[in-house]
Amino acid sequence: MIIELRSDTFTQPTPGMLEAMFRARVGDDVFGEDPTVNELEARTADLFGMEAALFCPSGTMTNQIAIKAHTQPGDEVICEELSHVYQYEGGGIAFNSGCSVQLLRGHRGRITAEQVAAAVNNREDVHKANSSLVVLENTSNRGGGACYEFAEMERIAATAKQHGLGFHLDGARLWNALVAKGESPRQYGELFDSISVCFSKGMGTPVGSVLLGNRNFIRKARRIRKVLGGGMRQAGYLAAAAIYALDNHIGRLAEDHANAAATAEALARQPWVHEVVPAETNILIFKPAANKPVAEVVQALGDKGVRCLPFGPDGIRMVFHLGVTAEQTRQLISIIDTL
Repeated sequence: MIIELRSDTFTQPTPGMLEAMFRARVGDDVFGEDPTVNELEARTADLFGMEAALFCPSGTMTNQIAIKAHTQPGDEVICEELSHVYQYEGGGIAFNSGCSVQLLRGHRGRITAEQVAAAVNNREDVHKANSSLVVLENTSNRGGGACYEFAEMERIAATAKQHGLGFHLDGARLWNALVAKGESPRQYGELFDSISVCFSKGMGTPVGSVLLGNRNFIRKARRIRKVLGGGMRQAGYLAAAAIYALDNHIGRLAEDHANAAATAEALARQPWVHEVVPAETNILIFKPAANKPVAEVVQALGDKGVRCLPFGPDGIRMVFHLGVTAEQTRQLISIIDTL
């Protein structure tokens, strides 16, 4: 038996989701005529209380489209140094938008309003790049699934507005944050200028993310999507999976959080574990003791059927998702206890 913990991108569509995909009504989305894509975009926009939405193949694309739509070449993007938009999107900020990046060192991937204010360049200084956009990530992947406190995001939003900066949220795992913190999508829609939400991680769909914003922003984003090659035709088969996830898979994310927390407790008991980062959502990061190399621990777990990832020079990451059952989690804990 394999317990797949390398990423929540390994999720497989459930039987109900596959049935919904099979029955989807489709058209040509580039012409704006795929009814299922149109339904997904309308439903997601309404959920967040935003004017419009755009279905894209990936979260990397929705983030990169948003950055390009908010900026001009030569501008500067402010984000935390562990941010996915900087670490894991192939240098896309430079390649796609011609922007530089102001990296801030936060706590577990989260920054503060004071840090943002201090990072804004003086627009009258021609030597400096023009600060134009702040990007947050919630939850933070490299931060071990850590969630922002909403009050801090409000303070950052006020700072961005004061300085005339755009405000974008990489919400690849925003669904997890909403469940963990008991927040509502509309709170986020009122705060951010644009939001990317992903359906192919904890929500379990095979493909797709949605970008949210006002009508003018999404009109501009649609053109950028075309330029980047993201225009899909009968994309309703994919959109149907996302609609099914909206109806069936949000509440169950709490199960993933509980499985991560139970595993974190088991790891904390082990003499061969040096540190366990608190598991607030579905991502669990731990550090083996100094005499237990990461590669050795990953291999030992792999030999028992547990697939996980080295994470940095001294960490290991496990990600829980709908493909990891409570029974598998109990088996995982038993393996950890006897490793």
